[in-house]
Amino acid sequence: MDNAVTFITYLNTFMLIFFTVLYSYKIIYILVAIRAKRRHRPEAVSVSHFNKYAVIIAARNEALVIGQLIESIKNQKYPAENIDIFVIADNCTDNTAEVAEKAGAIVRERFNDKKVGKGYALDHMLGIIEDEYSDRQYDGFFIFDADNLLEENYVAKMNDTFNRDYRIVTSYRNSKNFDTNWISSGYSIWFLHEAEYVNRPRMQLNNSGAISGTGFLVGADVFRENGGWVHHLLTEDIEFTVSQVLRGEKIGYSDAMFYDEQPVTFNQSWRQRMRWAKGIFSGKGNSFSCFDMAMTIMPALLLTFFSVAINGFFFLAGLLIWDLDGNKAIILATSTAFLGTISWIYLMLFIIGAITMMSERSKVHCAGWKKVAYTFTFPLFMLTYIPIALTALFKDVEWQPIAHTEAKSIEEMQ
Repeated sequence: MDNAVTFITYLNTFMLIFFTVLYSYKIIYILVAIRAKRRHRPEAVSVSHFNKYAVIIAARNEALVIGQLIESIKNQKYPAENIDIFVIADNCTDNTAEVAEKAGAIVRERFNDKKVGKGYALDHMLGIIEDEYSDRQYDGFFIFDADNLLEENYVAKMNDTFNRDYRIVTSYRNSKNFDTNWISSGYSIWFLHEAEYVNRPRMQLNNSGAISGTGFLVGADVFRENGGWVHHLLTEDIEFTVSQVLRGEKIGYSDAMFYDEQPVTFNQSWRQRMRWAKGIFSGKGNSFSCFDMAMTIMPALLLTFFSVAINGFFFLAGLLIWDLDGNKAIILATSTAFLGTISWIYLMLFIIGAITMMSERSKVHCAGWKKVAYTFTFPLFMLTYIPIALTALFKDVEWQPIAHTEAKSIEEMQ
């Protein structure tokens, strides 16, 4: 019995130390980001070279919101003749194509119930541009979701970073609906943290950033080398990032700001994040960027689940096998370890959320008391990844669209 309790104690101590060592470099990221933000001045928009860009929007039943995105693109402080907007209306049953075309986009429709998902839609539109518009000789391609909105200097700022020899650039992801509830705010805080405390320090330390679903720029030569958009896992953004990092590409970061709409119901959030959890990381590499990508994708919640599973096993064993005194010792040891693990994770996530909210509060559009309240619920949102990750291990997951409802203009966001 004493051996079992000793094993539990040693196991949980080892897991805590291992987890801390594994993620200790993230503390450096936060310190680098804080230092960079203190020294950072608003980016002056360069006029040295205006590249020519195609904007690609994959849209499925997005008639409610796509017009506002196109309007925000057309209102960019960037030469209008250097931006073309392409919309691929993918398996739509509404008038998305009509709305997009009326707003000024070049529109194509796609109907395919076998190859379903954003990755297939993007590749289809890239093929159309190559066949019909190759004479326009685009330098790069912006990728957006239909519910996005762009600040007026977005393209100009991204262009500056692109001109610094970054062939792939990601950007600052803000939210249209931060203040709806603890779910939308949970997403929002994480994306703000990812922008300023993950991608910014990566760039400062000459490591690669990562694209995250939407709001990024890819050089035309990258797509040519890649054979188009060939990534069709449930998490195609992670697949694309990893494949480029393994090729030695470094993804840049710009504080160009765009707004995104987040899910607001737990059912929507569960489905989306289970799809993310089901995404599979594969490949080999020995650079720190590869290690960093792997750490971003997999282990934190899986390590937590492993710890909880082992402690749960001994807890049940204590209930079913050992004598009464042994039961008490085992149950006490496992319960203490479980509560300690959850409390430690909550504290770490709270610190991450608090640092992020304090530095980004001026960019978050909601009442001050909500900013405080949602900082406390942020760790709870992140902890729900534990059952989501567990379910994803045993359940088949398919891509499903999430309906957007926040039909706001960029003026309303400002």
